[in-house]
Amino acid sequence: MTVDPCAIVPTYKHAGALRDVVQRLVEEGLPVVVVDDGNAPEIAGQISEICADVEGVELLRRDTNGGKGAAVLDGIAWANARGFTHALQVDADGQHDISRVGDLLKLAEAQPEALITGEPVYDETIPRSRRIARWITHFWVAVNTLTFRYIDSMCGFRVYPVAAVLQVARAHRVAQRMAFDTEILVRLVWRGTKVVTFPVAVIYPPGNHSNFALWDDNLRISGMHAKLFFIMLGRLPFLLWTRLRQPKENSSRHWARISERGSYAGLWILGAVYRLFGRRACIAAVSPVVLFFFLTGGEQRRGSLSYLAHAHEAGLIAERPGWRLSFRHFMAFASSAIDKLAAWTGNIPASDVEGVDEGDFAAAKESGKGALVLTAHFGNPEVLRAIATLGERFRVTVLVHTVHAVRFNRLINEFSASSIVRVVQVTSVGPDTAILLQEAVARGEWVVMAGDRVPVSGNERISWAPFLGEPAPFPQGPHILAALLKCPVYLLFCLREGTRHRVHFERMAERIELPRKDREGALAASVADYAGRLERHLRAAPLQWFNFFDFWHPAGLRPPPAAALPQRDRTGVS
Repeated sequence: MTVDPCAIVPTYKHAGALRDVVQRLVEEGLPVVVVDDGNAPEIAGQISEICADVEGVELLRRDTNGGKGAAVLDGIAWANARGFTHALQVDADGQHDISRVGDLLKLAEAQPEALITGEPVYDETIPRSRRIARWITHFWVAVNTLTFRYIDSMCGFRVYPVAAVLQVARAHRVAQRMAFDTEILVRLVWRGTKVVTFPVAVIYPPGNHSNFALWDDNLRISGMHAKLFFIMLGRLPFLLWTRLRQPKENSSRHWARISERGSYAGLWILGAVYRLFGRRACIAAVSPVVLFFFLTGGEQRRGSLSYLAHAHEAGLIAERPGWRLSFRHFMAFASSAIDKLAAWTGNIPASDVEGVDEGDFAAAKESGKGALVLTAHFGNPEVLRAIATLGERFRVTVLVHTVHAVRFNRLINEFSASSIVRVVQVTSVGPDTAILLQEAVARGEWVVMAGDRVPVSGNERISWAPFLGEPAPFPQGPHILAALLKCPVYLLFCLREGTRHRVHFERMAERIELPRKDREGALAASVADYAGRLERHLRAAPLQWFNFFDFWHPAGLRPPPAAALPQRDRTGVS
């Protein structure tokens, strides 16, 4: 199917950011229609002037205000009449990152039958009331579609397949105002339309006017959820059958596209329960939630079973992998999440952590030198926070993926303001971040980062290494950073052993060198060394490795020929 897209910009009481929005859309090569949703004469005049000034923009005016849904559907009808197959919806208030339009359109070209929707990454400008309302809506969308797969059903940054939307709109009375974004998504899912999400930054600019009427729109949205819920009950057998027959192709999505399934509110409540009633009460409270996520999270469950199968073949696990073992894996992750929360909020005393007064850990502390500490999504490396703050008083800088850090940062500030662990949120390590980290190392700080997930950017900076019997991709970034920092490199894994934690800490290299003559070879060797050491430590606690996605083939990556891979010696280290 050939994709021929246009852009639809519905606008009501928004003219300030409109010129910039439509100009940037035209620069992306898109024909643009601005839908004036019954604005007052003064604002309508401004909108008309903007559309006349920017070549490639057409104005469609509604005589009366019908709401966002009505304006979008008028734009969809306009697109269909002119032969466009897809319509990019962009709000007129400047909230959306227009630079990601190309990425959304590429996804539409690759999957023309799908609805492509932005998965918002909000900053601190989002109003609390809007955040709460969105959380409630996401819950009901999960109920009405029987999956948590659809991350944000209210995002107004989408590429619609025109024909599919028109079929739904003609067959049903779809919400005309703010409930439109959610209802059209749910009805498209019921129709069998695939939904593809893509992370995009969303801001609430200063002075931004919101058309969201707090009481009226919340009532309309609540009514829409109730209506869809009762319709869903009648469709329940069909929806369950569809879920059971759902293809497994999504298991190779990039890990950063698989959103954390939870909310800040849920984490806060869990932290409060821990403080009041302890760890056992937390596990009891979270167990039914884990069961629900296990049953509904097909993508994560397939990732778990894939890892467990590799671990079984490699001799790490005697039990043949199945749903029972996979559920234990999920529960181990929940247990680790509770320990992580306890570590960040100051509820794990240093006396409950073994292995910090011996060997390489003790020597590294006593040296007073800065270091790069590589870890993994294995066990609970966050226990290092308890060691650093409560017992040893040494400073640590932790690098984490931006999207997955915001919630824990907020908890640190609310539950443990005295923390001396700094969390730096990054998508990639650029020059500014590298300088920041060099200064930290020079002050004697430890910089901690995980080395077992490929880059969020999806670029080619990876090396393949043997891992649990099959080549797997690992990021080169931590090893390049180690060479830039010119400091000792250690490995840290902290595993739960009964009621206590044990730190496994070892020197990986005094310094990682990347000679110009064989830079790629040196990187591949360092990555393979890391992978081999990680595999060796996994034998101690195989259920404590938490990467719930297709680790060996994320985002469709394919390994090089076997002859090009680094070889291991009998110890499992390259």
